[in-house]
Amino acid sequence: VQLQAFGGGLVQAGGSLRLSCAASGRIFSSTFVGWFRQVSGKERDFVAAISWSGAGPYYADSVRGRFTISRDNAKNTVYLQMNSLKPEDTAVYYCATGPVIRSYVSDGGRYNYWGQGTLVTVSS
Repeated sequence: VQLQAFGGGLVQAGGSLRLSCAASGRIFSSTFVGWFRQVSGKERDFVAAISWSGAGPYYADSVRGRFTISRDNAKNTVYLQMNSLKPEDTAVYYCATGPVIRSYVSDGGRYNYWGQGTLVTVSS
């Protein structure tokens, strides 16, 4: 499985961005796709997750109500719509997938495949 994340950029606080994660290869409907983010020098944090079959979505408390994860199975693509962005949302965003059960969707160590990351910068 290969993942390609794109859509990052520079946006002012309060603005919006939509990230995309395009998947190719052998994809199983039961697998989850998660979005994580990482600031240099800090740990990687869970953002959101959804399965290809529609289980979920799951969100980190810090983004719930502002971010929306969705999927387009026909395009093998998962989206992360980010609204009301804050400077603290600045990070490199990664998408990942793997045979993760829903109890562990926020655990990045459970995901086998990772995209290359896309940088989101929110200016104040």
